[in-house]
Amino acid sequence: MSTDWKPPKDYRDRPVAVLGAGVLGRRIACIWISAGYNVRVRDPSPQQRSDCSAYVEQNAVLYASKTGKKPGQLTVLEDLQDTVYNTWLIIEAVPEKIQLKIDTFGEIERLAPDDCILASNSSSYKSSEIIDRVSDQGKGRVLNMHYYMPPEVMVVELMTCGFTAGPIFAFLAERLREAATIPYIARKESTGFIFNRLWAAVKREVLTMLADEVSVPQEIDSMWTEMFLNAGITPCRTMDNVGLDTVALIESHYIAERGLSSTKTVDFLQKNYLDDGKLGAKCAKGGLYAQSGPAISTPTKPQILVLDLGLSAKTPSANGGEILQLSADGKVQKALVTGQSLPDGIAVDHATRQVFWTAMGVPGKQDGAVYSASLGGTDIQTVVAPGDVNTPKQLTLDTVAQKIYFCDREGLRVLRCNYDGSDFEVLVQTGNSQREEDAQNALNWCVGVTVAPNLGKFYWTQKGPSKGGRGRIFVADVNTPQGQSGTTRTDIHCIVDNLPEPIDLEIHEQSRTLYWTDRGEIPFGNSLNRVRLDGSGLPITGRRHEVLCRHLQEAIGIKLDLDNDHIYLTDLAGNLYRCSGEGKGRVTLYSDEDRAFTGIVLI
Repeated sequence: MSTDWKPPKDYRDRPVAVLGAGVLGRRIACIWISAGYNVRVRDPSPQQRSDCSAYVEQNAVLYASKTGKKPGQLTVLEDLQDTVYNTWLIIEAVPEKIQLKIDTFGEIERLAPDDCILASNSSSYKSSEIIDRVSDQGKGRVLNMHYYMPPEVMVVELMTCGFTAGPIFAFLAERLREAATIPYIARKESTGFIFNRLWAAVKREVLTMLADEVSVPQEIDSMWTEMFLNAGITPCRTMDNVGLDTVALIESHYIAERGLSSTKTVDFLQKNYLDDGKLGAKCAKGGLYAQSGPAISTPTKPQILVLDLGLSAKTPSANGGEILQLSADGKVQKALVTGQSLPDGIAVDHATRQVFWTAMGVPGKQDGAVYSASLGGTDIQTVVAPGDVNTPKQLTLDTVAQKIYFCDREGLRVLRCNYDGSDFEVLVQTGNSQREEDAQNALNWCVGVTVAPNLGKFYWTQKGPSKGGRGRIFVADVNTPQGQSGTTRTDIHCIVDNLPEPIDLEIHEQSRTLYWTDRGEIPFGNSLNRVRLDGSGLPITGRRHEVLCRHLQEAIGIKLDLDNDHIYLTDLAGNLYRCSGEGKGRVTLYSDEDRAFTGIVLI
């Protein structure tokens, strides 16, 4: 694998070329236009060029709604040399004829700049099969870049030709994320890449079941929907949870019954996992996934930190808030921090061993603050001083970037800063907090917030009037569109509306599921809820949000512990609950009418 290639510094000022204006070619063009790049599409057919122009004109804005960027320009051409001139990326999407692809790659290497990446959209041919006419030096810039069917499916698979320069993969993956696609990298050449190999196995087994009259299409599709789509089951996690030793035993039975080879199944597991005692989630050594803590079959018992407002105490006080530490079974161990002015949101970075929290102060006054401390409650630091924010609410962390995200309710804002309070940013501004009409309009009040760095998104609630049925959840990109601000950004989308009164949010990135509490009226308020997201971080088309459990008492805090199939919840009636990941089997771990709980976190 070559390492000589370096990313062109001026790639932003250079066009992307797509060779082929067919069904996929025009969609690929829209992808890159939506990321702000100018795109040239080459096709020898006047009709295809015309159809491509019409498709892009009709759909570019839709694609760009996922990126928040100003769309680039499309140029359709017949001449290949004019198409590839000064490009930084060329994507071949010509008909699946091997000699045509070989000739095309030989020609574009000759015509394109020496630093231009040469990609094939082909899923039928590995790129190593189409580089016969590419020089040895040029082979380091060739790879497969396979799209499925955007905008419905935004997955893109990258795969080496055997010579591809290593830095190309990281560079392209970053550019693809800018275009709201989800890149996956095949570690080595493979016919069918990643997904098509998965699909091939599923397809073969489904056809076998149908041929053996084991089931019928309707039942197979229904079970698939319930098990994999609705329940979010994934293959590698499931094998770890079942136990790799059990997986090997089951597979051995199939091998014996069907006369299959064991080389790449049981033998592979035995050599790489079982012989080393890696049995999956039930053991400390882990399995397909590394185990970072106790086995799933023996659930971890975290310490719990909850915020008590202090307003329900026998002697209520606006400065009587506390951070309480409780055991996993709900026994109060100690007050970690006391004397807080209406604490509301809390988060922990276990790597830096810091806890962060907000203090609302007097609602409507500019006296809210954000603080940090060690996990032991010592070394308390002021992150955002009183006077800089109005009423800070839920708080969440991007622990990789070491950024704090939090909402300012009467300040009508979603904010972000570094762990030390520097680089203070207004991500969203829903109104003018100095205007009484705006400040008192609960539709503008930002309350809950969560961030999904891998999706490049953050989410927040605007709760609306108390129990008013007008609450909403919004999403925007982590990076504010260039040249825009919290008041002018165009990438904000309302993803759920007409909610009783949504409060705190948390996202499970692995299953792309957004969870929230709602303190509104029954039957749908005072509840735990979730919605499934697609690869672009938006709700799956046609899927409504689910109410997982109800009958909480002014529900506020939420904390996911889905590795242990737990969700923790708090409410203003002084209750701390735990339920399953599906909202079942709720138990009350702690209850005290002299307390009013808000935020919650596990340590």
